[in-house]
Amino acid sequence: MLTSTGCLSRRERLWKLVPPETEWLLVADPRHVHYLANFWVNPIGFSAGERGLLLLDRARGATLLADNFSLISTTGRPYVDEIIDHQWYDHRRSVGNRDEALFDALRQVAGRLNQRPGLMEKEWLPAAAAEVATAAGGVAGAISLGGVLRHMRRQKDPDELDLLIQAIRATEAGHARALEIVRPGLTEAAVYREVQAAAIARLGRPAIIYGDFRALNPTRHEAGGLPTDYVLDHGDLFVLDYSVVVDGYRSDFTNAIAVGHPTDDQRRFLELCLAGMAAGEQVLRAGTLAKDVHAATAQPLHAAVSPAAFWHHAGHGIGLGHPEPPILVPDSDDVLLAGDVLTLEPGLYVAGVGGIRIENNYLITAGGYEKLSQHKIALA
Repeated sequence: MLTSTGCLSRRERLWKLVPPETEWLLVADPRHVHYLANFWVNPIGFSAGERGLLLLDRARGATLLADNFSLISTTGRPYVDEIIDHQWYDHRRSVGNRDEALFDALRQVAGRLNQRPGLMEKEWLPAAAAEVATAAGGVAGAISLGGVLRHMRRQKDPDELDLLIQAIRATEAGHARALEIVRPGLTEAAVYREVQAAAIARLGRPAIIYGDFRALNPTRHEAGGLPTDYVLDHGDLFVLDYSVVVDGYRSDFTNAIAVGHPTDDQRRFLELCLAGMAAGEQVLRAGTLAKDVHAATAQPLHAAVSPAAFWHHAGHGIGLGHPEPPILVPDSDDVLLAGDVLTLEPGLYVAGVGGIRIENNYLITAGGYEKLSQHKIALA
């Protein structure tokens, strides 16, 4: 889970990024409440979909606002100075509107704002909650609190990297299992179940697993999404591009596995993708333009096949979102920052031949990168 040290450090950084006259901040995006306070309602549980609000006050510290049942459904202990847990369910009485319980918790602290200037994360704040906060306090400037937090999220702290590494190790276990079992006669769904079991066994606790679990071939050279009942056949490539989500943080890397004996075209496509990945790695460092990483990764693929054969991003950031900046595309305005965690994701898709994609995860440093994913990239 996230640490107290990490959450406090991020809150300190946030206060330095907002206007100095700002006296309070109301954080609403569940990812950002988690990022700043380690409050994350477990998405695999009976309070899935519920959330809290986080009130940061220069004078009083951090206050978490939530209903009492959400508080017992979290993945860890919130690191805050105060918790306002409005009772929603007591095992004796009927329940009311659960959202109103959250707004009632906000009403309990609204008087503290006393016309003091503050900022609300309007992108995620319900209108009813915004009305409560607006009635009590002013607004400091036109800055987007959500935008500030999203930019902060790019540079990962040690506790965030720890969760990402846990997700990556679990994902590696699923990739290893897929290499062991993929063969003609299995369905995509059967491979998914084996991958999921291996990943969860490695992680040691429940987690969300999602991604592309699809077979590609000359007649279906592009396909993505969750697995189907399609039966793998000789000549297919099973593209396993998936993520394990650990306390909101996710991995994302890929291998393509030959179903039966690899064909000459599949071997050639894999070599080209590996060349594209190696070329992209050559320019991975803080200060590089994201579009230049795309250009480097794409060059071997475009030269050997065609620009149309590799048309998607060459990679993207990962963390609490997927995808998130930096986005490695031809017209990107992003610049790589030390602390970014991102992917390189070359692929080739040609009708009548087939499709392939590979991917690794990297931590960007001032002088280069650290490759975080260590799975085997191979057709068999």
